[in-house]
Amino acid sequence: MAKLNDIQLLRINYLRGPNIWTYRPVLEVWLDLGELEDYPSNTIPGFNDRLTAWLPALIEHHCGVGERGGFLQRLQEGTWCGHVLEHIVIELLNLAGMPTGFGQTRSTPQRGVYRMVFRARDESVARVALAQGHALIMAAINNEPFDVAAAVARVRTEVDDQYLGPSTACIVSAATDRGIPHIRLNDGNLVQLGYGASQRRIWTAETEFTSAIAEGIASDKDLTKGLLQSCGVPIPEGQVVNSPEEAWEAAQDIGLPVVVKPSDGNHGRGVTLDLRKQEDIEAAYHVAYPEGSDVMVERFIPGDEHRILVVGGKVVAAARGEVVSITGNGRSTVKELIDSQLNSDPRRGYEEEYPLEIIDLATDTKVQLELKRQDLGADSVPAAGRQVVVQRNGNVAVDCTDDVHPEVAYIAQLAAKVVGLDIAGIDMVARDISKPLHTQGGAIVEVNAGPGLLMHLKPAVGAPRPVGQAIAEHLFPSEGDDEGRSAGIGRIPLVGVAGTRNTATISRVVAWLLHLSGHHTGLACRDGLFLDRRRVEATDCAHWEAAHRLLMNKMVQAAVIESDARTILRDGLAYDRCQVGVVTDMDGVETLAEFDVHEQDQMTKVMRTQVDVVLAEGAAVLNAAIAQVADLAPLSDGDVVMYAQDGTLPAIAEHRAKDNGRAVFVKNGHVVLATGSAEHVLGSLADLTFGRNAVVPDTEALLAAVGTAWALDIAPDLIGAGIKTFEPELPA
Repeated sequence: MAKLNDIQLLRINYLRGPNIWTYRPVLEVWLDLGELEDYPSNTIPGFNDRLTAWLPALIEHHCGVGERGGFLQRLQEGTWCGHVLEHIVIELLNLAGMPTGFGQTRSTPQRGVYRMVFRARDESVARVALAQGHALIMAAINNEPFDVAAAVARVRTEVDDQYLGPSTACIVSAATDRGIPHIRLNDGNLVQLGYGASQRRIWTAETEFTSAIAEGIASDKDLTKGLLQSCGVPIPEGQVVNSPEEAWEAAQDIGLPVVVKPSDGNHGRGVTLDLRKQEDIEAAYHVAYPEGSDVMVERFIPGDEHRILVVGGKVVAAARGEVVSITGNGRSTVKELIDSQLNSDPRRGYEEEYPLEIIDLATDTKVQLELKRQDLGADSVPAAGRQVVVQRNGNVAVDCTDDVHPEVAYIAQLAAKVVGLDIAGIDMVARDISKPLHTQGGAIVEVNAGPGLLMHLKPAVGAPRPVGQAIAEHLFPSEGDDEGRSAGIGRIPLVGVAGTRNTATISRVVAWLLHLSGHHTGLACRDGLFLDRRRVEATDCAHWEAAHRLLMNKMVQAAVIESDARTILRDGLAYDRCQVGVVTDMDGVETLAEFDVHEQDQMTKVMRTQVDVVLAEGAAVLNAAIAQVADLAPLSDGDVVMYAQDGTLPAIAEHRAKDNGRAVFVKNGHVVLATGSAEHVLGSLADLTFGRNAVVPDTEALLAAVGTAWALDIAPDLIGAGIKTFEPELPA
């Protein structure tokens, strides 16, 4: 079979928020199959076999069949290469450690051109996965060799370089499980949890509650020890030294054996244990010196090293360290034994996701020193059966949370409180953590700010601990509903207004009413970007970037964000959920051909996005005068408020009759708020004018704004007064 031409990637667009495909960010790819439109999968010789041999886990893809092996069934029956590429990209992401379950491929009116989307937590990672998937499918089609492992490694590298680290990711995931939104604030691990004034910030395992003073204390081990000792916390005796000779003198004063370590290092770097000889102590000084500003010599505490995680004054996890050793066989060198007995462990790796690190003998001076103490080097051949210690304080990854004695927990909690850390990793040495420290001569040797969480998330031995949930709970204490999650935690009143008919005016009136109800309100609309009555930008701000600026602003207690169909199709919504979602109309289809929107019926799929994101405790506000808009009502997870000038419309009558539905309409020249059969007159249309010049508003826009304010539980009297005091003229 002749070589087939490449699939052409015509356009790639990252949808950063809820969109027509899903609630989550996706990468949307427009692709042209070209001549491959005539070659479904079952017509390309050997294609299916090559693909499943390279990616055997494709059998786990259910696809539209809905069961294991569903995608393979589609392959055998014959499916088009755009659909196949979707599943290849998803599988590459799965193999690279970024599990992805969502994808869709849909045809367009143009023959051979498809729109393919897949879940994309990070845009750069998604683009790399797409590029690798594209190369893989063409190699499979044309029976050419392909290095799948290298492709996966390339995607994994991008994940490691671009995505959140495991500690940050577990906190974000826990917050997401509780319905708390997040915004990544930089290319690293600085993340905002929640919106506006309800937000909290984290940076790995540090939070906005982590005191800079406490962090500074924790980084100074000598100061930390002094504070702990003054509060009765057991610590090892020690002192700061300035030379190898001083280290030996201090060791003699303290009493052998000793520990030599940097005074302000972390993660165990530069720490050497159980030193008894002058040459070892002086060598250990040189190991510790590059890792900190000073070097300390401490009394050696016999026992195992433990890491106890304290969050918000409570012990939430504990891990125990073990001595790492190899066993000689009389033939292999130390380096070969480390590689075969230790580095071959699948739990070891260079990336952060592995609970144990690769031991690199060429660069690890601590390991070199440990071997030297045993008169060994990298090329030495230990006798058969000889136990060789490689690391004395390695592998702190054996979960022992359930074994922690109450007195040990109290001492750890006290240490965190004395230093002043809300999240602390307490390094403690004890023979048996299930017994009180004072009965076994145990002690706290370090208090760490910003502790790593991986040892608790992926222990080498034992059960993972929900440390992300503990930190999320610390930042956002549950106020407790039946499911243990509180509605609105991390959220502010947020109104989304979608459509084209007077949406800027509606947005401005609603923002004014929120301001009058006591909220510092942000507004992003076509008329600009506003913070309360101050116009920050005078350009069109009905777009994703302006909305995000509001949601990141700690001063914003409520937000109103205007969108239209083009914004939804180009970027997605800027927020994951809203308290009130307003849809005014389904106009504008004639301008959306570039997004493959050609028919009026397609507008439903676009504009429903605004209704799909309404919270269960919120409401959708819909224009009942447009049947296509009113038909969105069943899609709202929350309440529905209908509005129209004509209160006798069937849509309003049916809505009022069903479960006491709410509606806003005009009756006998008055604006009426109706709940079921009950009606409340807000005021006459003649009186409900804007501002001191009594500007007569568009009636539909007025009703939409009134309905939205009512959905926000703003009192009718305040709504009426607010309408009359709203000034439509834009500030200079």
